[in-house]
Amino acid sequence: MDRIRIVGGAKLNGTIPISGAKNAALPLMIASLLTPETLVLENVPRLSDVRMLKRILGNHGVDVMVAGKRVGERDDDGETVKLNAGAIVDTTAPYELVSQMRASFWVIAPLLARMGEAKVSLPGGCAIGTRPVDFLLMALEKLGAEIEIDRGYVLAKAKNGLKGGEIDFPKVTVGGTHTALMAAVLAQGTSVIRNAAREPEVGDLARCLVKMGAKISGIDSSTLEVVGVGSLHGAQHRVLPDRIEAGTYAFAAAMAGGDVTLTDVQPILLQSALDRLAESGATVTSDVNSIRIQRNGNGIAPVSLETEAFPGFPTDLQAQFMALMTKANGTARITETIFENRFMHVQELARFGAKIRLDGDTAIVEGTPVLKGAPVMATDLRASVSLVIAALAAEGETMINRVYHLDRGFEQLEAKLQRCGAEVERIRA
Repeated sequence: MDRIRIVGGAKLNGTIPISGAKNAALPLMIASLLTPETLVLENVPRLSDVRMLKRILGNHGVDVMVAGKRVGERDDDGETVKLNAGAIVDTTAPYELVSQMRASFWVIAPLLARMGEAKVSLPGGCAIGTRPVDFLLMALEKLGAEIEIDRGYVLAKAKNGLKGGEIDFPKVTVGGTHTALMAAVLAQGTSVIRNAAREPEVGDLARCLVKMGAKISGIDSSTLEVVGVGSLHGAQHRVLPDRIEAGTYAFAAAMAGGDVTLTDVQPILLQSALDRLAESGATVTSDVNSIRIQRNGNGIAPVSLETEAFPGFPTDLQAQFMALMTKANGTARITETIFENRFMHVQELARFGAKIRLDGDTAIVEGTPVLKGAPVMATDLRASVSLVIAALAAEGETMINRVYHLDRGFEQLEAKLQRCGAEVERIRA
């Protein structure tokens, strides 16, 4: 199993290009099941989760082709992926595939909408809480689906097609909104989705569906209205930049010190995180598609926050911000309101000498002037990269184990940090 070795203490100086968003690419790829024509996606990140989803879609009969390099294309550019679901040959998503990635459960919506049936294993994924599929199944039932759970599988049927309906989510849910959108676009009649997630990745899916012929109004708001159509056609769409990757490298630059510019990014997508970073004492400047982070010698001020649905501070940056706060000049309180059990990185950060205690859904972080490198273990995707951030500022060597978690969400992590002066290397198993 691969490991990553980091020797801390070097300031980061340079430019880091931001990849396409994994959290947008996955539902966009799944949306290819909605049409027999080809969906072309640009700027798809090269990640293990993307590779796994290609396998899952192939199991349903989707032909997946990655376009070759084009003149002028940089190594940092994402893939162009062409997906064609001209013939869906299997409406079953088996346990051995779905259990490896939670987002693959979302295939239930397009399979049901287009084929009238789906059999999908209940999902697995990161151990950061239960994240039940109840809201997703509720949304399908509101559109007329018959749902049964049998021996670990969800059996969904709509023999005469889905019907427009009203979906009121009791809690904001990104997965539920993705599911509702992909089901409603082919339903007969009008559907209204209330308390919809406003995350940029949801808007990206909606815009792609519109390019495919869907009729959706209220995009980027908490109320979406979908007028169902008889069929969708092919389209070409560019995956939006990864705001979580951008926030991660922004926090890393503030932690290690230096001067880093993030390119190919949309600052407006992570304004809450950038505001907190500025409060911590970093100098943050941005324009339409770049962000510059500078911290040269000034200390890190403690900043308390709560995670929130967009446009609030994202839960997927909570672990990274906690790593930054471990060297603050004072005490910060970080409250997690989205997922339970998302503080597994705390015990690993403590191995660096961080002082953190938990009080229910709040972590109280008492900053310490010195962190020391240590052997640590990644526990989930975002927790693993918080260890990278801590290691960059720690004295001596850190060895991060189980880095396959990092490969699920961060493209060319070592190369991007190396180009900014970090002493980091992957040790192959």
